[in-house]
Amino acid sequence: MSARDDILIELEGFALELAHTAGGIAEAYFRSHFAVDNKDESGFDPVTSADHAIEKVLRETIQSTYPNHDIVAEESGSTLTGADFCWYIDPIDGTRAFLMGSPLWGTLVGLTESGKAVFGLLAQPVLGELFFGSPAGSWLINNSGRRRLESSRCSEISKARLASTHPNLFSGTEAAAYEQLTEACLLDRFGGDCYNYAMLAAGFVDIVAETGLNSFDIVPLVPILEHAGCTVTSWDGGSVLEGGSVVAAASPELHEQALKQLNA
Repeated sequence: MSARDDILIELEGFALELAHTAGGIAEAYFRSHFAVDNKDESGFDPVTSADHAIEKVLRETIQSTYPNHDIVAEESGSTLTGADFCWYIDPIDGTRAFLMGSPLWGTLVGLTESGKAVFGLLAQPVLGELFFGSPAGSWLINNSGRRRLESSRCSEISKARLASTHPNLFSGTEAAAYEQLTEACLLDRFGGDCYNYAMLAAGFVDIVAETGLNSFDIVPLVPILEHAGCTVTSWDGGSVLEGGSVVAAASPELHEQALKQLNA
């Protein structure tokens, strides 16, 4: 085993500890009374005291343990020095669901090395689930143990189950493109935020398509998806590590068909 392998094993263990810490904080706030602020002057983009509490602890823990690592976080911004390793944090992906008492949200933590996604996790403490992706595979970790995640391998768009967070994500030509994709699929459902991607990796969803994402929304999910057999790119087939438009599918064949619908 190389020195790099030892480092990655250490970092994976550290990330799992972060997930446990974040989960405890989130559970304490969920379905209770907490402060809510609006980040959008012209609409409603909520942030809660739970978001701030989780991100503060995760950020401080990373900085104290790995002071030379970079961090990109939703609420407190980025610390970028050009380091090889960079952590991506979304304390509560699905804040609206969190506000409404729905468990379809998660804490996202991901790590890149030299600009490539190495591993990522989605922690859903209310359901007792941790989705984790690394070069060793994608896994669902819960009270029953550890189960390998594998996509449905669906390869026909006419049989595909499509998911997205909300129709308001799309406007103009993107709305038309998404509507064309829905017409080609077997069924489509809205709602779910990051949890849709977990269900894609677990084989219950076949395509997820969204736009307007930030890097911290998607970087932690890429290793979970790819190591479960999924293909994930932007709508034009490029990288998603900077955010933007995202289409993820259960197989390369299905992904190609989804791209054709979105770009027809």
